[in-house]
Amino acid sequence: MDTAQLIWIIVAIIVVIAVVAIIAALGRKKAAARAEAQREEDRRRAGELRESAQEADLQARERDAAALKAKADAEQAQVEAEKLRLQAERHSADAQSGHQQAQEHLRQAADLDPDGARGEAAAGGRNDSAWQGTGQPAAEAAGAGAGPERRSEIPQENVPQESGHSVSERGTVSGTDTAAAPRRPDDGRTT
Repeated sequence: MDTAQLIWIIVAIIVVIAVVAIIAALGRKKAAARAEAQREEDRRRAGELRESAQEADLQARERDAAALKAKADAEQAQVEAEKLRLQAERHSADAQSGHQQAQEHLRQAADLDPDGARGEAAAGGRNDSAWQGTGQPAAEAAGAGAGPERRSEIPQENVPQESGHSVSERGTVSGTDTAAAPRRPDDGRTT
């Protein structure tokens, strides 16, 4: 082997090593570029995920706020309903008091009325046999009365004919066939 061939072999080896080094360097640069591109893509995707997470968090907060508002509205509606219920109870109590006062006035009017029949006519022709000014149920009042037992036993000249109902001067209510005890102002009612 001569020196010239040896030099060519050395030069060829150096060229091959240089080419391999260049290819390796280019491969590393390409790999680094790919890695950098992948990192950029990962950063971009991470940013998108962060934005999506922030948007989802904002939407969740909005839903929480809407739920709290709906709950507050429901509680407000319950409060309003309770107020209306209490107001209805007050009105009902006022109405009941008014009914009781009106009945008491009708009783007082019946007690004061010398004819006895005008009290029933003033009451709208109602058959108030449940209370006849005695403070007792109609059955007890009937037993305590001294009037006739039947309507047919009442003299017709004493029976006024107003509004389809008649009451004798002794307190017998038409249609009941019972006699009521005479009304007295001192029968235990409060005035």
